[in-house]
Amino acid sequence: MIKRAIATLLLLLTLPLLLTGCEAEKPTFKVAYMICNSLEESKGRFEGLTAYLSEATGANFESVYLDTVDFEEAYKKGDIDFTHTNSLLFITLAKRHGVKLLASEKRGTYGALSRGTIIVRSDSEIKTLADLKGKRLLFGPQWAPFGFLSQYATLLTGGINPEDDLGPYGFPRGNWKHEKIIYSVLYGAYDAGAAPLIDLEEMTSDGRVSHDDFRVIAASDLAPYCTYGVSAEVSGEWAEKVREALLSLDGETTALVGDERILVNKRAFIDGFERLSMEDFKTVDNWARIAKMPPYEEY
Repeated sequence: MIKRAIATLLLLLTLPLLLTGCEAEKPTFKVAYMICNSLEESKGRFEGLTAYLSEATGANFESVYLDTVDFEEAYKKGDIDFTHTNSLLFITLAKRHGVKLLASEKRGTYGALSRGTIIVRSDSEIKTLADLKGKRLLFGPQWAPFGFLSQYATLLTGGINPEDDLGPYGFPRGNWKHEKIIYSVLYGAYDAGAAPLIDLEEMTSDGRVSHDDFRVIAASDLAPYCTYGVSAEVSGEWAEKVREALLSLDGETTALVGDERILVNKRAFIDGFERLSMEDFKTVDNWARIAKMPPYEEY
């Protein structure tokens, strides 16, 4: 009886240590999300995705939110294990730092791919790229593959040098930059705008603008949109677990965020993830070469 009591007591004393040891073996990974329209909007969209990865893989995942210009420095410091960025930033991190491809978001008409467009009002006299000479054009952020890069490369390959041939061109300030481009064209602040197809689709579907408001005078080739990458320092085992979790997401997948269980895809405004290859990113890479953008910038 005494021996059984002692054994029970020893078990009770060592159980917390055993549990603590198991918890200590549970890895923690940091996922860096590129801030999209605003910090608040990005947190609202992606905290569910981070929580889902923790539930699906058994590791601890923590979100980090960064501006595009801060990614490389944070990565070099070792502060990032997984990345969620647009395709231009992914290409730059892959070329310079060995970030590996996991999966790309599916969103909009073309799934994991999209286009950049140059739009004018439907009643504009501008019909072709040549008609943009001397006109005012509003670009998106310079790191945006479908709000700046694809359009800038399209202009150059179409015989229009933005630095010499356009009138005054500009970039939106503050948050929600892609929407500001579309509204700036609609209300006549600029003659033309560099609009991502996805933003045009979303603003049309919810009634903020109409198909009849704009004419697309140029559209880029299809290329990947937002993409999940993984640091070269993360083991292949954990990278594959995260890839499988992303590819398994569907419209019914939920995650617990605070006290609320949410639909992950719905909250993130995505349709899931798709497995692409580095071959699919050659179009973005070529745009960057043409426009002399990272990782091929020249000063």
